[in-house]
Amino acid sequence: MDVVYPRCAALDLGKDLLVVAVRIHDVSGVTRESRTYGTTTSQLAGLRGWLISHGVTHVVMEATGSYWKSVWRALEGHFELTLANPAQIRSFPGRKSDVRDAARIVDLHAHGLVRGSFVPPGEIDALRELTRTRKQFVREMNRHTQRIQKILDVANLKLTGLIADILGVSGRTILKALIGGESNPEKLAALAHGRLRADRGQLIEALRGRLTEQQRGLLGMHLQLIEALEASITRLDEQIAKVVQPFRPLVDRLQHVPGLSENVSIPTLLGEIGVDMTKFPTAGSIRSWARLCPRNDESAGKILSRRTLKGANWIKTLMIQVAWTAVRTKDSYFRAQFLRLSRTAGKKKAIVAVAASILTVVYHMIRNGSAYKDLGGNYFDRRNRDQAARRLVTRLQRLGYNVQVTEAVA
Repeated sequence: MDVVYPRCAALDLGKDLLVVAVRIHDVSGVTRESRTYGTTTSQLAGLRGWLISHGVTHVVMEATGSYWKSVWRALEGHFELTLANPAQIRSFPGRKSDVRDAARIVDLHAHGLVRGSFVPPGEIDALRELTRTRKQFVREMNRHTQRIQKILDVANLKLTGLIADILGVSGRTILKALIGGESNPEKLAALAHGRLRADRGQLIEALRGRLTEQQRGLLGMHLQLIEALEASITRLDEQIAKVVQPFRPLVDRLQHVPGLSENVSIPTLLGEIGVDMTKFPTAGSIRSWARLCPRNDESAGKILSRRTLKGANWIKTLMIQVAWTAVRTKDSYFRAQFLRLSRTAGKKKAIVAVAASILTVVYHMIRNGSAYKDLGGNYFDRRNRDQAARRLVTRLQRLGYNVQVTEAVA
């Protein structure tokens, strides 16, 4: 097998230690050497100097947790780096050690058998860190909201059935009054905003519960944490807006795509896929990377599975959420695609297909610098008028009508 990288190294990473294996292939043959380094800044600088002294040009490392990031930054700019998916270079059972792993990986990399993962550049990585943190804070807010609802249910305060958003204007005002010690249902109901749709009598009845002092204290703690998270999310939004500012023209174009929002989903999407689409040779490559295409699992002529692969949770979850928003846009291609596919494949498969279509559109818009143009809700009817006409005639005949179809005169 041909040697692609004659001077390369592989790193087997841990939290506090890493093992590096160097492989040099020259006219005298193959030379190997292994060392163990710590992961502090000074020790990583020593690793970098040692690799440079051996004339190493290419370095590969496994994507182990978040440990690889500091090592990557320490070596970036000095070598051509490759980040490997551990699932694709697994060791054989019973023959695993850090030194053996590093030696095996460097042999694979020397022959060009390690496929690199997508690693975003610095500014995109910073945006990704902000948007992922924002999503984690929103999840934490939802957890605390659910705990508040649970405490209210235990106290037989049936607010969640009448107030859709317990953290809205009315819900939050009533919550603060409950935390403050108010227990009179008439006084609590009077705090509701005038736009609240709930009937006043029903609201008074729902507020006839009993909170203990302990439960009031817990409600206060949860609400305090929620307000702290809200303030943090506001600060994150400000930082995200600053990081996204250099990509403002792209954001303005992408916000015309159904399902994508300027403040949340577009920055999150750019943080996941970046703005350099040359990292993905084709639209199919980015769909596969995002786990939005069916797997090809076939044996002996029998299809074993077409389920999408696991992984890429951040981008896949985001695109599914965007797709659900997009299909609510009336007279749009994505809504038409969803309705067409859901009739035969079901809603789950249909929404994955819509998510893949949106990602494909975004890919071409970023790569080609083009604007979004919706194909319209009648795209599939226009694509095959005869098929649509036969389908409609059949439906009318099943309803008991005699139908005669003639072409309209223009």
